[in-house]
Amino acid sequence: MSADPTPFRKLMESDGQSEAAIRAFESAYGQLTSGQATKIPENGIRPASNLPELDALKASSELSAEDAAALLDATVVIKLNGGLGTGMGLEKAKSLLPVRSGSSFLDLIAKQILHLRERHAKPLRFLLMSSFATRDDTAEALAPYSDLGTAEALQFIQSRIPKIDAASLAPAFCEEQPDLGWCPPGHGDLYPSLLGSGHLDQLLEAGVRYAFVSNSDNLGATLDLNLLHYFAKSDKSFVMEVTRRTAADRKGGHVAMDKETGNFLLRESAQCAEEDMDTFQDIDRHRYFNTNNLWLRLDLIKEALDAHGGLLPLPIIKNMKNLNPRDKATPEVVQLEVAMGAAIGTLENTGAIEVNRTRFAPVKTTEDLFALRSDAYVVTDDYRLELHADRRSIPPNIVLESARYKLVDQLDLCLPNELPSLLGCDRLEITGPVEFASGVILRGQVKFENANSERAMIAPGTYENSIVTL
Repeated sequence: MSADPTPFRKLMESDGQSEAAIRAFESAYGQLTSGQATKIPENGIRPASNLPELDALKASSELSAEDAAALLDATVVIKLNGGLGTGMGLEKAKSLLPVRSGSSFLDLIAKQILHLRERHAKPLRFLLMSSFATRDDTAEALAPYSDLGTAEALQFIQSRIPKIDAASLAPAFCEEQPDLGWCPPGHGDLYPSLLGSGHLDQLLEAGVRYAFVSNSDNLGATLDLNLLHYFAKSDKSFVMEVTRRTAADRKGGHVAMDKETGNFLLRESAQCAEEDMDTFQDIDRHRYFNTNNLWLRLDLIKEALDAHGGLLPLPIIKNMKNLNPRDKATPEVVQLEVAMGAAIGTLENTGAIEVNRTRFAPVKTTEDLFALRSDAYVVTDDYRLELHADRRSIPPNIVLESARYKLVDQLDLCLPNELPSLLGCDRLEITGPVEFASGVILRGQVKFENANSERAMIAPGTYENSIVTL
């Protein structure tokens, strides 16, 4: 079995990947081939506790206009924009998916940045980390927002890495479809892409020390001056925003403490052994969920990159796939991924801060999209999308039959009219083909069942704590 990284280096060089991206892949490949453990056992960690809270900071923060201006001058907002949302059947940038009244994620993000610039009379710096697959569509969508800057100046492109043949550990290859041999490296690619694109050095030369990074599908994540002030005063290299886990977050990554080092770490589901899965999903034990809203000290990130030869040695996430994900008969491959939040356990002097659910409204599934488009969420005056105050920071738990509602097109067939009210709904479950009429109100726990193949209409009215057979 080969463990030679040379063919991968040659492949990435011929593809035009940066030296920083190549070294990051070589580090991940070395972890894989050395047999280094990719799991984080429960007996090696303890739950995180007693974290500082944003709400307490807001009560005591007194930031002058001059201090705010200085901090904004030294800050850049970065949105991760590389995803296609293929899991929901999308073929364009996920950020272009309509969310409210025809506005996409990207529309609302652009309006958020322009609003901040107008409010503070400062040209707040803004960047998108796009991918080869999302770059062109994003550039076209940004055209109406010329005040933001040119699409070329606003985007830097994340790398792509080779898939690894599981049997030989050599590069996987598909002669008929060469692109099938490549995969995204995860959002941990932020660090080598910032470095390899030249943006990190450019920002530092311009006096920018702080970066706020978040996902483009999280419209609750905007620049918060109290958080920025806290982060600047903390002198930490990295701070992660976390929020309390709910039933909807059981499968998401959580923060914990390494028993041996006492440092923070991030554990994703793919890094959890099967025998530890029950404790991984115990939201009372591991209470804090990674929102992927991160605060970075760019000068300290640069020091860490330089100290490790131009990369951050992040732990790998090993994903087993087929070379062609749509064809189980194709060879099995390894796709290596790193999470940008894992830097909480790699960098020195890191921290975490608890925020409420208003700063976390992501869309990973059609279930999330259903909730986000409903009245359970509101669009604020500064173009954030956050849970309605009556929800008390708890989103509705939506469970849709995967075979019928996994794709956005399938969800749209279910919701051609006014969306049902979910403001008072704790849990909604749907099995079988249904269509909501306008004027449906859901409260408490409601389940709709249709055992027939024909789509059944859910009539207007209020449904509360009931199982409805159609």
